[in-house]
Amino acid sequence: MSFQNFQKQLAANFKKLSEGDLFYIEIDREQVWERYLAGFPDEDKQSNTCNCCKAFLRQHAGIVAIKNNDVVSIWDGIKVDDEYAGALEALRTYIHSLPVTDIFLNPFKVCGTEKNLDIKRNVVWNHFNLTLPNQFVSSSADTKKGEARTAKDMLKRALTDLKAEATETVLELIDQNTLYRGTEFEGLLKAFLKLQQEFNTVSEFWQDNFCWVKSRHEVQVARIRNSAIGTLLINLSEGMELEAAVKKYETVVAPTNYKRPTALALVTPKMIEQAKQTLQEAGLLDSIYRRYATEADLNINNVLWSASSDNPFLDPFAELSKETLVNPKSLKPQEVSIEDFISKVLPQTKNLEVLFENRQQANLVSLITAQNENAPSLFKWDDNKFSWSYADGVTDSIKQRVAEKGGKVDGVLRFSIQWNENGKNNIDFDAHALEPNDNEIYFRNYKKPNVAPSSGNLDVDVINPNGEVAVENITWSKLQSMKCGMYKFWVHNYSGSTSKGGFKAQIEFNGEIHDFEYGQNLKSNENVYVAEVVYSKGGFTIKSLLDSKTTVNSLEKWNLKTYQFHKVSKVMLSPNHWQSKIGNKHWFFMLENCRNSEKARPFFNEFLKQELDLHKKVFEMLAGKVEVPESTNQVSGLGFSSTQPNSLIVRTDNKNLQINF
Repeated sequence: MSFQNFQKQLAANFKKLSEGDLFYIEIDREQVWERYLAGFPDEDKQSNTCNCCKAFLRQHAGIVAIKNNDVVSIWDGIKVDDEYAGALEALRTYIHSLPVTDIFLNPFKVCGTEKNLDIKRNVVWNHFNLTLPNQFVSSSADTKKGEARTAKDMLKRALTDLKAEATETVLELIDQNTLYRGTEFEGLLKAFLKLQQEFNTVSEFWQDNFCWVKSRHEVQVARIRNSAIGTLLINLSEGMELEAAVKKYETVVAPTNYKRPTALALVTPKMIEQAKQTLQEAGLLDSIYRRYATEADLNINNVLWSASSDNPFLDPFAELSKETLVNPKSLKPQEVSIEDFISKVLPQTKNLEVLFENRQQANLVSLITAQNENAPSLFKWDDNKFSWSYADGVTDSIKQRVAEKGGKVDGVLRFSIQWNENGKNNIDFDAHALEPNDNEIYFRNYKKPNVAPSSGNLDVDVINPNGEVAVENITWSKLQSMKCGMYKFWVHNYSGSTSKGGFKAQIEFNGEIHDFEYGQNLKSNENVYVAEVVYSKGGFTIKSLLDSKTTVNSLEKWNLKTYQFHKVSKVMLSPNHWQSKIGNKHWFFMLENCRNSEKARPFFNEFLKQELDLHKKVFEMLAGKVEVPESTNQVSGLGFSSTQPNSLIVRTDNKNLQINF
């Protein structure tokens, strides 16, 4: 009766284990039988040599369950007589020495043979056998086992390769609603993050078993690495910059012209906390608070030239002439390089004025310093706490909206359109430009400047305004790359229906803004031509094809009027070249009564110490949040970079010069 007891306990064991998932350990068919027989005393080996039991052991001895990541075999917990004790222990030891290799499925419901009659001896022999619940019976067992192995391997690779920090970052982006179609993956990511956290607590020895169990119930999660969101997780886990990784993800899931939120939104709370901690550890937390610098903050050693307060203008009528607009072409100034001006002209100059032209609005600059004079420097140059902030060059609504959408507004030639001001024209208008070489710039090459070697680029493209005022923008950034000839501009109604209103358009070059307005509805697929601009080495000329208004009169910005001379109070280099000479050099002509009326930027990422580079995305966002308090006491004027060709007309003691940078 001892074998029948053995078989009875085996069946009970199996029934209990089969309430959950069952797995299989691939055994060596000869070894398992040899080890089983070797466990019997010599006198019992012959009586236990049975072909039916041998067949069962060779096919089914490796059935196991996994509990708390540990293997539980069908042979565990069984108590038998001494005759079978050694054989049972041999089976247990062998099974537990091998890894799980499959889920358990069988084509037949019955495994083994229950009993058979030995006619010769007139004896009924009992054998190992099991009757399987239906969930473990399948005619396509091999196929399903292959699928399960793949799912387990994919899950383990995902849990091994992908970092929990990457998953947390993506979930934070979804929570901030800054990831396109992110909510579709939120449940999947949360389930995966839970598995990642559990997996990281499992010892390496048990990780395979963990993946076998989880892959049975988390099939979609197991395949996350091969999904669209998996691409993002892989790139972040491998150290790719957040913005670049999100952009790659969007190429998979987003429509061609989808515009995601501004890159500044791609900052998570965890990134912010880490950046703050870095600032605290470096003693720089106080240093981020900035203000306008005043003349009292300046050291005379850092100034190349300063106006003398006891040297009034020699011309008593100078003040009267200030209201007169000056045409730069009428001055015929003598040209001089900035280096020669600084070394040869400036030392002999008592009175200095500059002509502020429309094209130089983006050159307006303010000197910024730390609110706390004892705070250490944030910057690569440690010898001072000063930085500078240029104007954004935005002066009107269309231009402002383009800039807010990430469009370039300081190019040499710009074509912008705006529509849906009444909120009812919710259709797709497209800006088009045709270059002299017949290359057309429009939505098909959105944000692909390399398509146009001329540097022309559509960098803002709106498909559906969704009730908001919409803009599109085409700009050329490099004059030297542009071909001479005619540039044609028009607006196309790409939608399949007639619009409920027209559009506004704007063309800018040489500091001149040309405004256009078309008030009629556009039929489906209709083109409305706006203007033709001819570029030659002598500059730009425009031919309007719609009613237009051209801004050529004096503008006022930062308390200064354009096309008028303004008195210089200080000439200086940018703070990074006061002592250290780090980075690009700038020359500043600080002007009397120049007042920054915009939101000055407290710092730029390229200024910051190298140890802060790790958090540059956070500091980019922080620079937009930290306020520089308004003040009328400031040092502001015009700035010129050594990396950008430019010119400035100055008047020195009534002599006109053109300084070339």
